[in-house]
Amino acid sequence: MIGKLKNLIIKNKLKIIRGKSQGSKVQFNDKDADSVIEVSFNPTDYSVKKSNDFSEVKIPGLGAPLIQFNQGSTRTLNMELLLDTYSTTDPANIKGMIKTVDIRKKYIEKFEKLIAIDSELHAPPPCKVVWGSLEFVGILDSLDKKYILFDSDGIPVRARVTLSFKEYIPVETQVKGASTSSPERRKLFRVNEGDNIWLLADRAYGEPALWRVIADANHIDDPKELAVGRDLIIPVLTG
Repeated sequence: MIGKLKNLIIKNKLKIIRGKSQGSKVQFNDKDADSVIEVSFNPTDYSVKKSNDFSEVKIPGLGAPLIQFNQGSTRTLNMELLLDTYSTTDPANIKGMIKTVDIRKKYIEKFEKLIAIDSELHAPPPCKVVWGSLEFVGILDSLDKKYILFDSDGIPVRARVTLSFKEYIPVETQVKGASTSSPERRKLFRVNEGDNIWLLADRAYGEPALWRVIADANHIDDPKELAVGRDLIIPVLTG
């Protein structure tokens, strides 16, 4: 029973796996000891943030601007970890002497490799953060180290590190998931009460600023005047 509990505790330790380049892909090998950081203590909390970028398009005659979606921002993972080697002794001890392990050698140098430029990727390597249900693949964006305990020789044996990861999504994955639909042939649209040319451009092209395409196709001189019941040509976007 004790053995099972011990295995469970080990499995639930937070791990950070450093990715390695294999051709055009990045692989994560949690069996490679040189690529895995297993923390001393699991974090008490972490945060995942995601936001979108919008712009306001001012339309003459409307009481408020149209909100135009530009793009999604990168998801970020933030956490603070407590690292400790105070109770760890150097396996190369001289008999009868207690020599603590420098936390910089055991942990900090590994974290610094995560933010350094990889010689094969020519950029910091992607990392996979795994803990319970959390599995986040990202690039280490910032690393803040604070040493909080030292041995009698001034060697740091405990530290807090604050990490911020930006989500890593391969270009191929983003392209596959992106919507590439657009008008393939010109259409007719009948103007209804409350319609305006900016709203029509937003519906047709997803961009109110393209109202002039519709105006030119329908010889409209004053975009503020649209007769209800009029049929408008919605042309195909080219170029």
